[in-house]
Amino acid sequence: MKVVLLAGGFGTRISEESAFKPKPLVEIGDRPILWHIMKEYGYYGHNEFIICAGYKQQAMKEWFANYFLDSSDVTFDYRNKKDERIVHECNTEPWKVTVVDTGLRTMTGGRIRRIRKYVGDEPFLMTYGDGVCDVDINKLIAFHKGHGRIATLTAVMQDQSKGVLDIGGDNAVKAFREKKISDGAPINAGYMVLNPEIFDYIDDDQTVFEREPLERLAQEGQLMSYMHKGFWQCMDNVREKAMLDKLLESGRAPWKKWEG
Repeated sequence: MKVVLLAGGFGTRISEESAFKPKPLVEIGDRPILWHIMKEYGYYGHNEFIICAGYKQQAMKEWFANYFLDSSDVTFDYRNKKDERIVHECNTEPWKVTVVDTGLRTMTGGRIRRIRKYVGDEPFLMTYGDGVCDVDINKLIAFHKGHGRIATLTAVMQDQSKGVLDIGGDNAVKAFREKKISDGAPINAGYMVLNPEIFDYIDDDQTVFEREPLERLAQEGQLMSYMHKGFWQCMDNVREKAMLDKLLESGRAPWKKWEG
């Protein structure tokens, strides 16, 4: 399946970093959080990515344009007044990456709508470019295929200001709304599986995916939750970035299942 990554927001809550780069390019260790998310999907064999860029989208394209050389041993030979490059060893992943400028002020639903032609008429994976998780992607996909509804999202029990889910006994999402501070309920952690019918629920660039589309899907019984009891953490501020840095440095990063 293709993997769609929402990576176009302003990242105002971590402005110490996002003033200079898109939030998904803020590093955990020495690699952007977006890279960590892509490595998660790649671990399960999903290596084709569509990135919904927006704010500082040029930086996103430049990072991927340079990634091959940055990850390789290269000889630059100028002796014949030419720029000849010989790659001796390449350590890049077998990724295919499409970076799409989905607009500076486009809402999340609008960004998904804009990449429809790159997804095609097939189910796809989608998550946000600012959170890491140790969910088993292939089990998530199997769950989605088993229930036959339009959308599946990963739900976690966390004290975060994300979308609150009212989940029934059959794992169907009965209602979707934005979280209140007083809530203690499962939240939307992203890591979704979406059928192509999802595009019919998105009107235009100003559609917030977490509002009308998910609320309507819930009302129609077309939104299911995959309950994840493992690790999930977004990176909304410098405190959360420091925590993720510490987990990685200590060798205890739950999302890091790949070697090296």
